[in-house]
Amino acid sequence: MAREKKKRCVECGHKAKSLFIQYSPGNFRLMKCENCEEVADEYVECELMIIFIDLILHKTKAYRHLLYNVVNQGTSNLQHLLWKLVLAYLLLDTYRSLLLRRRTDDESNLSMSFVLASSEVLVNVLSSNFAFVLSFALAAKMMLVMSRGKEILLGILISSYVKIFLFAMPVWEFSVSVIFIVDMLVLTSNAVALKVMTESTTSRCLAVCFVAHTVRFLADQISGSMSLKHFGSVM
Repeated sequence: MAREKKKRCVECGHKAKSLFIQYSPGNFRLMKCENCEEVADEYVECELMIIFIDLILHKTKAYRHLLYNVVNQGTSNLQHLLWKLVLAYLLLDTYRSLLLRRRTDDESNLSMSFVLASSEVLVNVLSSNFAFVLSFALAAKMMLVMSRGKEILLGILISSYVKIFLFAMPVWEFSVSVIFIVDMLVLTSNAVALKVMTESTTSRCLAVCFVAHTVRFLADQISGSMSLKHFGSVM
């Protein structure tokens, strides 16, 4: 049976024996970190919306709270959580691809059958994300010291939550550029999560994420152009 890993101080990242002492339901005292002597995790008593706002602001403390003190990486449920997050990530990426298609396709492409259109989107999403994972692993191996592949993958998947902002696009009409702005936010949030998980420098983490996202973008463009030519010849 897997052992639960220790929590971490959100201020300095040092391991903490406990984050708080609970005397009764709703009555607890936050513990201080032995290393920096600050409150180990101030987010324990914060509302979810405050944590979410700090995640949007890319605060390292919020990512430490989420990745170390909320998500239990030491349990046997990590594998199940990874599969759920991979599925959610692919669904969000498919939705992004559909939004991009709806705003960039011309009249001839809009008449494409549902089966052909769905096949194209599926090929684009799978191929671009395969290129992303492969390039990320290679870039991280060259630039960072990594020993926890699953946990880092978990951090990248969780930090891609920014894609949920794409759900606002059907409600309010935004230009295509908003999709790429969201992509940039995903890149920077991935870099913050990678920094928290590997304790590497910001520049190295940004470099790794930039390489991986660039390769993903190029693979998406190449796959999209190839599928358009193929389906155009079929039609």
